[in-house]
Amino acid sequence: MIKTREDALALDRDDPLAPLRDQFSLPDGVIYLDGNSLGAQPRAAAARALQVIDAEWGEGLIRSWNTAGWFALPRRLGDKLATLIGGAPGETVVTDTISINLFKLLSAMVRHQAERAPERRVIVSERSNFPTDLYIAQGLIEQLGGDYELRLIDDPADLPAALGADTAVAMITHVNYRTGYMHDMPAVTQLVHDAGALMLWDLAHSAGAVPVDLNGARADGAVGCTYKYLNGGPGSPAFVWVPQRHHAHFSQPLSGWWGHRAPFAMQPGFAPDPGIARFLCGTQPIVSMSMVECGLDVFLQTDMQAIRRKSLALTDAFIALVEARCAGLSLKLVTPRAHHQRGSQASFEHPHGYEVMQALIARGVIGDYREPYVLRFGFTPLYVRFVDVWDAVETLRDILATDAWKAPEFAERGAVT
Repeated sequence: MIKTREDALALDRDDPLAPLRDQFSLPDGVIYLDGNSLGAQPRAAAARALQVIDAEWGEGLIRSWNTAGWFALPRRLGDKLATLIGGAPGETVVTDTISINLFKLLSAMVRHQAERAPERRVIVSERSNFPTDLYIAQGLIEQLGGDYELRLIDDPADLPAALGADTAVAMITHVNYRTGYMHDMPAVTQLVHDAGALMLWDLAHSAGAVPVDLNGARADGAVGCTYKYLNGGPGSPAFVWVPQRHHAHFSQPLSGWWGHRAPFAMQPGFAPDPGIARFLCGTQPIVSMSMVECGLDVFLQTDMQAIRRKSLALTDAFIALVEARCAGLSLKLVTPRAHHQRGSQASFEHPHGYEVMQALIARGVIGDYREPYVLRFGFTPLYVRFVDVWDAVETLRDILATDAWKAPEFAERGAVT
């Protein structure tokens, strides 16, 4: 356990991932513990953006769809990202948003089940899931005429009872956005398959944060985003993964021209690409998509096992220090202590969590807040140091012990929390 600031500095000196921090642009005086919401900027991103705008767009103009590889970018980046999530080449595309990709993939799964087992009309998910997942499922059910049911569970232990002969798809987020609880992907996938349902994973808080092996788990599909742990930039395109065994019979409803088997044949009828490109829709956002590669390339210099080891060490240290240094100050841990159930974040409840987080941010410790009462701290091992853990906890202790969070300005709500 870290007992002094010098202990933390010593761990940083021995950290094999420490040199990777230099590849990110981080403001002086800021401890950034919000990479689970928006990752830090890779230093390579600014130069890459300039290259895309000035050279590829400015000089190459429309020729760059071929000469700069723009047209192939969604699939090329997908293959690079696939190495982090247990995907094979040709199974992942970077495209659209996580909400749009979720609609495409959930629709494809429900349609496939309707063709082979029309009695399966239930989508199972968690009430604590990120709201967009539930909203997309609700919207899809409305589009289908209301003949489907969204069945929500309140605890992971309730999943077996929720699955049955009427279940079409289980849509589960691998790591919970509030608490950091992490599901056992292989075990849950097997449970869902045993019930005859398809397994759809949301990897928003998993990709780049924890080791993931989608093919090893025999998952049926997954979506995720690139702007969190993958450091792709604000609003950067998301991704969708579908194993090769499902390509031929998963038909997504947004049948845009980029998903056609021959987009530039300009045929009046839609014929889907035989592979993962069928999950593309329209013309891709090349400038923001190009930034994604800058974040992915940092991961190529290490591996997810090394990242996981440091992630657990950081979160272990943070939890232990908060409970030791902030004892009696109304904080309650809501993140699992068990390593096999914990993602790469630590979350604590406080009755005035919003105000406390605003006070932390004002002092340069940036985490975020989620209703109700949850202070979220994300730990991105590529750039977070052990000394950041120590300094963040000391700042938190001072804010709580002195009631600094009670200053009126910290109660003012912004549009984004």
